[in-house]
Amino acid sequence: MELNLKKPICFFDLETTGINVATDRIVEISILKVFPNGNKESHTWRVNPEMPIPAVVSAIHGITNEMVANEPTFRELAPKIYALLKDSDLGGFNSNRFDIPLLAEELLRAEIDFDLKKALSVDVQTIFHKKEKRTLEAAYKFYCDKDLEDAHSAKADTDATYEVLKAQLDKYDDLENDVASLAVFSSHKSFADFAGYIGYNKEREEIFNFGKHKGAKVEDVMEKEPGYFGWLLNADFPLYTKKVLTRIKLQKLNNKLE
Repeated sequence: MELNLKKPICFFDLETTGINVATDRIVEISILKVFPNGNKESHTWRVNPEMPIPAVVSAIHGITNEMVANEPTFRELAPKIYALLKDSDLGGFNSNRFDIPLLAEELLRAEIDFDLKKALSVDVQTIFHKKEKRTLEAAYKFYCDKDLEDAHSAKADTDATYEVLKAQLDKYDDLENDVASLAVFSSHKSFADFAGYIGYNKEREEIFNFGKHKGAKVEDVMEKEPGYFGWLLNADFPLYTKKVLTRIKLQKLNNKLE
């Protein structure tokens, strides 16, 4: 079943230096852009992460420091990546928890003002886990009856993710062929940031989801304990989390001035 699209959707996968969203970097990115008319555009780039790739990580995805030494940095590639993504929804495998948060960090470091939170995102892994609970290789075998060759290369994983989603739509009658519906079905608990440090209460007000102020409204804490905001901005939190906190603080300040 082909996807019923109202706008383009970009399936993408990252290979990285590790799994820390705040500190690790991209070493390979593959993007498959699918248009409403069925046309496709595919790009894959190796990326110089400007930091060493641990040997244990290279053993997983096969990308070594020597292989990326002369590749462009993410900052150099960022305008091309932004041009592909800016008009699109997003799709990936475990993308809501890892790929999108890490990509958001890289874009912020490259000074690209593009909020990935505003795009609908379909996490094919979440659909798979809710329906079958397996890995991407197992999903590809289960839904497409194919073996995933070259697993853990960004392009192979990206193409397999796209094929799996189409097969999921064929298999499950209750899955609506609509990106907005798929985004809702494949989402986890809603957070204001990607990393889950800032959540929402029942009134959809931002609250801290960690630490000594867990459950407290962010704007209340900032007003009563302004030093806490300074500490958060200087601590090792993801850039996107800091962006959300700054937005809340500025919004509170603007409300006072009105």
